[in-house]
Amino acid sequence: MDSQKEALQRIISTLANKNDEIQNFIDTLNHTLKGVQENSSNVLSELDEEFDSLYSILDEVKESMINSIKQEQARKSQELQSQLSQCNNALENSEELLEFAARSLDIKEPEEFSKAARQIKDRVTMASAFRLSLKPKVSDNMTHLMVDFSQERQILQTLKFLPVPKAPEIDPVECLVADNSVTVAWRMPEEDNKIDHFILEYRKTNFDGLPRVKDERCWEIIDNIKGTEYTLSGLKFDSKYMNFRVRACNKAVAGEYSDPVTLETKALNFSLDNSSSHLNLRVEDTCVEWDPTGGKGQESKIKGKENKGSAHVTSLKRHTRSGTPSPKRTSTGSRPPAVRGSRDRFTGESYTVLGQLSFYDANSKQLLYSFKTKFTQPVLPGFMVWCGGLSLNTGMQVPSAVRTLQKSENGMTGSASSLNNITQ
Repeated sequence: MDSQKEALQRIISTLANKNDEIQNFIDTLNHTLKGVQENSSNVLSELDEEFDSLYSILDEVKESMINSIKQEQARKSQELQSQLSQCNNALENSEELLEFAARSLDIKEPEEFSKAARQIKDRVTMASAFRLSLKPKVSDNMTHLMVDFSQERQILQTLKFLPVPKAPEIDPVECLVADNSVTVAWRMPEEDNKIDHFILEYRKTNFDGLPRVKDERCWEIIDNIKGTEYTLSGLKFDSKYMNFRVRACNKAVAGEYSDPVTLETKALNFSLDNSSSHLNLRVEDTCVEWDPTGGKGQESKIKGKENKGSAHVTSLKRHTRSGTPSPKRTSTGSRPPAVRGSRDRFTGESYTVLGQLSFYDANSKQLLYSFKTKFTQPVLPGFMVWCGGLSLNTGMQVPSAVRTLQKSENGMTGSASSLNNITQ
């Protein structure tokens, strides 16, 4: 009966999850359908604007050419009118002189005839009719202002929609979530030298998987990204996941969005390793207790009056590091937990708990420092909780750059002690 009930509950849970996925997909389809209608109206409006702009350019070119033709017409008309006026004046003077000469032939007195002949000769010599060029200064040809739009017509006839950049592909393996920042990396499915920039959109969500249309958060937009990787910093991981999508843009058009990717952003709890601690230390996730009688395997021994004042308890608050690196990006050189050795490895009042660390720059993901030293045993950094402080002891020599910084900041000489970091 119980097994059947459990099986039925699993079936109900599976059906509920499937129904939730289907409903989310229905919402996506409805949203996409609405988007097709809205986007179609938008591109139609943009097409009208582009053609109106083209018509406007053609009208401007036409008006400019009309003005050129009219200016050429006016220039030639002015030249011909001037020449015509000169010819008319010359013709009028020539006709008057001709008439005077014809009348002079009827003069009988020799002296008067000789006088008239000399006047006619002088006037003929000075007559403008004999100085005129009887060739038009300009022709009536206007063919130099004819146009041939055959090439332009072919270009216009081949107008087509611009090639849209293909959707980028986000590579989850290359993405990194760490230290309140997220690095998103993507690539193009094929090379496209026309791409000018990328647009990255993201939003926080508490749902795994594909983005939900009815999610409570809107997409945040980061525009004009020139590379194929972008790091969001200063984030607050107040949601379990973040959705990401990216699209490529050329000078005129943006391509389709990439398939959305959901990255987990929940924090990891920091805890201490009980198996590697000193025998006199009782280690839990949030507390370290020192019991000189042997803390391991004696979980309740230090309780009661007989142990009053004999145990020193240091409470370590839970420290959360908002980081979930991807498998490929986790190149921290971590090793399996070291097997606990004998007490001889602890000296004096040193009671140590081992946690494993490598030091990298959180922004550039570059290794900060490498110690070139030969070790016969595994080298692991250790934490010491003491007097309200947390010390990180590597047992390694302080790098020269750090010693110089310590000297300049603290006014102290360079220290050759181990690399420690005290957090109060």
